[in-house]
Amino acid sequence: MIKNIFGLFILSLVLFSCGDEATIDPLEDDATVQESALPENFSISGVVDHAARQNLYLEAMTQQGVVKIAATQLDEYGKFKLSGNIPGLGIYQLRLGDQGDELIVLTLLPDDKITMKASKESFISAPKLSGGTWTKAMTEYTPIFARFHKEQEELQRLKGKISDEELTKRFIAIKKPVDEFSKSVMTSDPGNPYNIVLSSAITPQMGFESWDPANLDILANVARAFEESYPGAKMTEAMAQQAAQVETMYNQHIGNVAMVGKNAPEISLPRANGSQLTLSSLRGNYVLVDFWASWCGPCRRENPNVIRLYNMYKNKGFTVYSVSLDENKDAWLGAIAADGLVWPNHVSDLSRWNSPVVQAYQIKGIPHTVLVDPKGKIINIGLRGAELEQKLNEIFSK
Repeated sequence: MIKNIFGLFILSLVLFSCGDEATIDPLEDDATVQESALPENFSISGVVDHAARQNLYLEAMTQQGVVKIAATQLDEYGKFKLSGNIPGLGIYQLRLGDQGDELIVLTLLPDDKITMKASKESFISAPKLSGGTWTKAMTEYTPIFARFHKEQEELQRLKGKISDEELTKRFIAIKKPVDEFSKSVMTSDPGNPYNIVLSSAITPQMGFESWDPANLDILANVARAFEESYPGAKMTEAMAQQAAQVETMYNQHIGNVAMVGKNAPEISLPRANGSQLTLSSLRGNYVLVDFWASWCGPCRRENPNVIRLYNMYKNKGFTVYSVSLDENKDAWLGAIAADGLVWPNHVSDLSRWNSPVVQAYQIKGIPHTVLVDPKGKIINIGLRGAELEQKLNEIFSK
């Protein structure tokens, strides 16, 4: 298992669903990120105890993958100096050794001269860095996150032994120190480059039900501070996009809450053979209205879970009504076949975001699900993964 303990939260600014927005590259200009004769504009020096003669790499995290910036070998005492050229503010990783599992995340800036003190044993959990505007926050945050990561692994082993509600309660409790530290730094120092990392801790990764809407102001203040401190940088654009998307999703959540308990808007769209299939024709069943598309990665990754739940409850009055936002019929039908979507209720007008269902259901991104009861009323919106499984288990275990 990769030991990069930040894997849950970062290395890219996550878009929570598929939409028309382009993904933002976390680097200023990845086309220039390569070993070259460009003048050195950063250095990282120090010592890693008990790691003599190991290789040390600085790598850039880009949408195209990991790009090596610089490399060196520690001497017999673990001392090193690493230098090179970076194009601007971005997400970088410092990797110890050649196995690829000892990583720490940096938010380097040009002209940074960083000093590091670490040991091989605590390289990813308690490195001490200084010399940058972001190093104090990183040095303090890393052991907090390391504790959370360890506790989360322990909690994961309890899955299936305690209820999902108790798992969620305990997860929120162990993550609280991460959230509190992140909010503190982001509030007191919104322009700190390390807020690229910290901001992911206060995004709604578990939905909006227990999420604090005050986080919207924190994210917006950070985005404004980045615009002032790093105008034109791609990371500035990414932070602004993150803040805007979270606000949009929160507003959508509020709208979704208002729809719960009301009749689901009628849908009448064509099957692949051209015949119309209405949502209301499925009355008498619990229906998961699943808005998806062949080009939507998160949708395709969720499909195995939907298949499993369909097979589990199809004989108990549950079915799926899949509404594709594809525009290419072959791609739509190919994805149905490839993913094994065995239920018969597949419709699409091949209009992508211009389909009238998008406005009727206030869809801002996909996957987007609406759970409808046998009378056609909306029970819940946005259920996926474990949350969907928990809700269906609740319904069918009565």
